[in-house]
Amino acid sequence: MGFFSFLGKKYFYVHLMLAFLLTLVIIWGVTSSIDRYTRHGEVFVVPDFSGKQATEVINTFGNRFRFIISDSVYIKLAENGSIIQQDPLPGSKVKEGRNIYIVTVAQMPERIPMPNLRNLSLRQALVLLESKGLIANDITIAEHFARNAVVDQQFNGEIIEPGTDLFKGSAIDLIVGNGGSMQKVPIPMILGKKRKETITLLHFSSLNIGEEYFPDGYDTAQSRVFRTEPNLINESHVFPGTKINVYYRSETQFNFDELERVLETDSSLVDSLFYNDLPADTLNETYNLNE
Repeated sequence: MGFFSFLGKKYFYVHLMLAFLLTLVIIWGVTSSIDRYTRHGEVFVVPDFSGKQATEVINTFGNRFRFIISDSVYIKLAENGSIIQQDPLPGSKVKEGRNIYIVTVAQMPERIPMPNLRNLSLRQALVLLESKGLIANDITIAEHFARNAVVDQQFNGEIIEPGTDLFKGSAIDLIVGNGGSMQKVPIPMILGKKRKETITLLHFSSLNIGEEYFPDGYDTAQSRVFRTEPNLINESHVFPGTKINVYYRSETQFNFDELERVLETDSSLVDSLFYNDLPADTLNETYNLNE
């Protein structure tokens, strides 16, 4: 009998067919198990959790997703415990059980140590305060031989020592030397600037923000400086520590491109073209705020 004589036997083909069918059954069983384990083809759309309370979201969707609070930050006007950021983003398609990383609003602001600003230049002190998450408030000028050097630092009217714990966002007053004599400083060009940049430019010039008027409504995103008191066009220099009153207009209500054009050609026209544009009875909302 030859080596391949079994090919002529019927039972060989029966066994071959059974082996083939068994292989198919095993392959089907394995793939089905994998599909069930990985939930193949079963996806969910991630909802938008922004502004919702984290505890409520976790209780509602905890059986579908796994929530991980990756960070908590303090936002003054936001509701404590609410979600402000999520990953994956809303609308993403994910499988059940996927990790959802969320950032929530902390109940209390972060505490940070007060830096030592003494003997720094005013500019250095302002930059350091911002880097630490603190706000520069009023600048007071004092008799001191070092001009524009920080003589002392205050919080709520009291001297505050370096290393003292403060809430992030606290407002710090600076006492700055006059160099032995009081000399006037130029008012920076803040016309057309937004509120945060305006305050920064004033502080860098040893000046303070005074009363703030928002006749078009308080909206720092759209508002830009329209007018100042003293009028920086007619009175360009004032004494350090002077409070500059600022009038803002909304970009949607005032043509700031035209203001910039006039400033580039002849700044003396600003009074006649723009400063009288605002009815007196609209100047009734005053703000003295720190962001």
